Amino acid sequence: MHTVWKGAISFGLVHVPVKMFSATEDKDISMRYIHKVCGSPLAYVRKCPSCEVEVQWEEITKGYEYEKGKFVLFEKDELEALNDSSSKTITILDFVDLTEIDPIYFQKTYYLSPDQAGGNAYQLLMTAMRDTGKIGIAKISIRSKSSLAAIRVLDDCLSMETIFYPDEIRPVSQVPNLPEVLNVNEKELTMAKLLIDQLSTPFEPGKYTDDYRAKLLDLINHKVAGEEIKIAPAKPEANVMDLMAALQASIEAVKPIPTDPGTTTAKPKKRAPKKTSVQATAGGETETPAPTKRKKAASKPKA
Repeated sequence: MHTVWKGAISFGLVHVPVKMFSATEDKDISMRYIHKVCGSPLAYVRKCPSCEVEVQWEEITKGYEYEKGKFVLFEKDELEALNDSSSKTITILDFVDLTEIDPIYFQKTYYLSPDQAGGNAYQLLMTAMRDTGKIGIAKISIRSKSSLAAIRVLDDCLSMETIFYPDEIRPVSQVPNLPEVLNVNEKELTMAKLLIDQLSTPFEPGKYTDDYRAKLLDLINHKVAGEEIKIAPAKPEANVMDLMAALQASIEAVKPIPTDPGTTTAKPKKRAPKKTSVQATAGGETETPAPTKRKKAASKPKA
């Protein structure tokens, strides 16, 4: 692994020297823009629209547009001066329960390993956090960007998730078209809960795969081999108008099927049908009493 950051974890007066490694990797398949006429890859050129010349890196600085077309410029040392001595320190501010943090806050995960002679302090912090069940909320600066972070124990390693600041989370009230009044059909709700129960299972990350990436790699290999490619058209999605019918069909589709004739699989108990029939009306559904069965009269012998 490549070290992406080097510093120390600080809690109280204790410093734990650590190295940081990225815990995830982007496996998206990279493609380049190609000139169709000659097949050459296109190059990105840093060109000034006013001077109409290509600009070299040493001629580039950073600026903030405070009005349309007006900028204030910053030199590199001016921006670096904003970082104080804690820029190489993961400063733990508080210890909290992991369940208190909504997943919307999490950004990217890193692994932390002990550096230099910090092995004892590293093990001490990791053991104390594991025994108390707490995680640390910290501040860190990575590549001149300040961020909040969550320090927690993952297996036998300290990990760090960068998290958004609260003012970076957009409020739900900005989401358009949310229902103001919840009006849920009780029968549909019962069916939906049953479907959720049928689909509930322990989380096994290994069973989830990137189907698009697998198909794209297969397509690339066929093209490299010079094979003719034929892609089947996508099947049109059925427009299910009846929500209850869709729920019922979904439940039927996920019902467990016994794999061995000698074994039995528990199936959801069927409720006894109510002695009512449902008639559709313009105002909704109304229940009417079902016809009662009459006993057949005993036939009398004809005279």
